[in-house]
Amino acid sequence: MAARGTRKRKRKEQSEYFFDYSLLFIVFFLLGFGLIMIYSASSYEAYEEYGDAAYYLKRQLMAAILGLVLMTIVANIPYHFWERFAVLGYLVSAAMIPVVLTPLGVESHGARRWIRIPGIGFNLQPAEVAKLCMILFLATLVCRMGKSVRTLKGFFLMVCIPLPIVIMVWKITDNLSSAIIIMGISLLMVFVASPDYKKFVLMGLAGVAAVALIVFMIVNADSVEGFRSERILAWLDPESYSQDKGFQTIQALYAIGSGGIWGKGLGQSMQKLSFLPEAQNDMIFSIICEELGLFGAICVILMFILLLWRMMIIANNAPDLFGSMLVVGVIGHIAIQAILNIAVVTNTIPNTGISLPFISYGGSSVMFLLIEIGLVLSVAKRIQLKEL
Repeated sequence: MAARGTRKRKRKEQSEYFFDYSLLFIVFFLLGFGLIMIYSASSYEAYEEYGDAAYYLKRQLMAAILGLVLMTIVANIPYHFWERFAVLGYLVSAAMIPVVLTPLGVESHGARRWIRIPGIGFNLQPAEVAKLCMILFLATLVCRMGKSVRTLKGFFLMVCIPLPIVIMVWKITDNLSSAIIIMGISLLMVFVASPDYKKFVLMGLAGVAAVALIVFMIVNADSVEGFRSERILAWLDPESYSQDKGFQTIQALYAIGSGGIWGKGLGQSMQKLSFLPEAQNDMIFSIICEELGLFGAICVILMFILLLWRMMIIANNAPDLFGSMLVVGVIGHIAIQAILNIAVVTNTIPNTGISLPFISYGGSSVMFLLIEIGLVLSVAKRIQLKEL
């Protein structure tokens, strides 16, 4: 009798909590694949500029290792621990953004978007900190507001809270793409917390109408000023701007078209040989298409879909609302960023600097994405198997 009771207790202990190994495998796959593609896309440029074909690979590998360490730490800390730092995180992220204007700010490609961390040779992008802190803050706010989040006042409060950070990221760091992503994350979290379709349909229609009006005004203007207006014109007619704003888009489309179904083979891209700017960063998806073809591109998209699906399962089965909202925020971040990157590369939307999650070169991006995955794993570890 005692032995039977012991066996039951052991079975209960062994099946009490859930760990999503499939999610972890997908993340490792995307990270590994990203490192391979970064080396393939950047080796020529890295050798020309730094005399080391693996220069970008080494830097990305260091950031990925640091991110994996932080992911492991965060995954093993109960996620409610971070709830008490939500307001502090919001304030710190807001305070970090103006630092790019100080001597610690680092300028690259005509924009100051990074902060140099003295002593370790690492540059931190405040926009990535803001994305993580916004997810944490809004998840906490939803829980504290309770049912009042579904009122009109609560809805507007949730929508307005991210605006100061969004405006600062846009205007101070001149990073419209990150501002759009932060706002997109916020709107998705608000939608999940307050699923009133009427409000969001009206907001969507108003947004589409505003964008259409802006494009119409730019197209019909006698003269165009500002690089974003020029990017819109280059998006509509890239051939007419092939030597300027449309150059990167045309080269990316050449890469995609020349890859065919099966691609030229890993490492065989021609566009990465100084033809395509930012081949290892924003435009890495076009190199994937050129070297691995449509087949490789579809496989990458499927891996992202699987990643989002696994996180949706965790969000649906989270032990509480706070855990669920944390995972929803991470889903929004990865989904929006991946969709926008692929849309830019294929000229579906105007060109803007957006990296492909886990794959594009960028230390801050991959590190904070892995921290977010750590939060998701922390939520997953608290799910009881009987709830699945």
